[in-house]
Amino acid sequence: MPIPGSGLAKGLAVTLRTMTRKTVTAQYPDVQPELPPRTRGVIGLFEENCTVCMLCARECPDWCIYIDSHKETVPAAAPGGRERSRNVLDRFAIDFSLCMYCGICIEVCPFDALFWSPEFEYAETDIHELTHERDKLREWMWTVPEPPALDPKAEEPKEIAAARKAAEKAAEKAAAEKAAAAEAQEEQQ
Repeated sequence: MPIPGSGLAKGLAVTLRTMTRKTVTAQYPDVQPELPPRTRGVIGLFEENCTVCMLCARECPDWCIYIDSHKETVPAAAPGGRERSRNVLDRFAIDFSLCMYCGICIEVCPFDALFWSPEFEYAETDIHELTHERDKLREWMWTVPEPPALDPKAEEPKEIAAARKAAEKAAEKAAAEKAAAAEAQEEQQ
């Protein structure tokens, strides 16, 4: 059976321990906090990689991404070739008053056009100003940190290993052809 007043004594003990410790206060506006490397602040847009595939807007659970585009005809690259059409980005906006920072848009982007930026100071006085257009999203792209270096003990990715082997085979084939051409030239003389 608990002793009467033991809960009060435990509470007072916690209060006394806390009172004797030195307080640590972060002087926020004057001293910027040290953020972890993978902080989720805002979303930066790398426009050159955006193909207007609309995957980010379709997968967004909050429907806070607005994309407008138009089709443009690209002339044939070679004579006698066929003209192609491509999508051109007119508007890319994210409404950060609706965004829940889940990162689904960044994960589903197949062309690496969206990235997390550690910027977190973008408060506005009017909620309508929290819809940021592509110019503002592009500005945040330059604050995106470089990806962390690969682990030196990690095994080489399969794609890179295959590309390296193909390059080595092509170099060996080119060297063999060059040697055969030099041999044939010597025989002709």
